Amino acid sequence: MDNVNLKDPQNPSGPVKIRNLKMHVDRDLCIGAATCVAIAPQTFVLDSEAKAIILATADNDPDNVIIDAAKGCPVAAIIIEDETGKKIFPA
Repeated sequence: MDNVNLKDPQNPSGPVKIRNLKMHVDRDLCIGAATCVAIAPQTFVLDSEAKAIILATADNDPDNVIIDAAKGCPVAAIIIEDETGKKIFPA
């Protein structure tokens, strides 16, 4: 875990900006199901506490894949907003 390249090392679960999306993982909700990792492996990985964190390579996953990963989360722990602050998921 120590050598993982994070989008924001100070805030591994965000909030971070990826193109026109602002997103973060609610660590209190995250249960480590890893569905997000399966759907968007260049965006998410689980840390040593089995919580999703956001990788520096997140820009390589298309927006729709990142949104699908959020939708795949069984507890809706990934919050995504557009550039105006409007919630994309969960709606």
